[in-house]
Amino acid sequence: MVVFPNTKINLGLNILSRRDDGYHNISSAFYPLPFEEILEILPAEEFRFETSGLSIPGKADSNLIVKACKLLREQYDLPPVHIHLHKVIPMGAGLGGGSADAAFTIKALNSIFELALSDEDMEKLAGQLGSDCPFFIKNKAVLAEGTGTDFSPIALDLSGKYLVLVCPEVHVGTAEAYSKVKPGLPDKSIKEIIEKMPVAEWRHYLKNDFEASVFPIYPEIEAVKNTLYDSGAIYASMSGSGSSVYGIFDSEPASMPMKATWQGILP
Repeated sequence: MVVFPNTKINLGLNILSRRDDGYHNISSAFYPLPFEEILEILPAEEFRFETSGLSIPGKADSNLIVKACKLLREQYDLPPVHIHLHKVIPMGAGLGGGSADAAFTIKALNSIFELALSDEDMEKLAGQLGSDCPFFIKNKAVLAEGTGTDFSPIALDLSGKYLVLVCPEVHVGTAEAYSKVKPGLPDKSIKEIIEKMPVAEWRHYLKNDFEASVFPIYPEIEAVKNTLYDSGAIYASMSGSGSSVYGIFDSEPASMPMKATWQGILP
């Protein structure tokens, strides 16, 4: 079976408070982006995991695909599989590529071995692997709250808009980004802004709180956002804790003075 794990972007990201368990309560709209990589899973005599494309740091055992496979094999006594990932989505860019890989692994194994798991069952399994993983089970726009795993519906449709995604060649550590953020409640909620305001007004209200801590350390990321606005974006923002930045346009920009990691019309 061949599947195509995609990315997501954050439309707004508010760090509301620090929790007693050391994590943070957040609010953010997650929106799927059709920027995809290729994942093939086949039954095999012994387990194998191979990759091509972008180099993936670390040992194979730490990859979320391997962890997802191990989780299901332990719970459902599955036979071995051969997995090949062609990696396209940059790592550490705030796009959830690794989380998508894990979620799509769960969905593919559910289909291959006819486990009859519901979306809710798969979301619970994905939640054991990472906070972003459950989103990619249904892969639809949601308002994410709590630690980023409490989903609720949000009226959000960007179909027909043109999006340009740029990933500067810098890595922003999540712990580093959180260490410099000051939690607090925004004047307007993300849900209120997105559902009641046109996209062209978002730039004045819809904030990613990580930008205040990341931009002073990595001015090249802020420069990308400014360039997207200069090129005609009606809204631009860093996604997650960075380093990726996206711009939303009403139509394809006539010119772009930087190389895009992905660009296209949103479905």
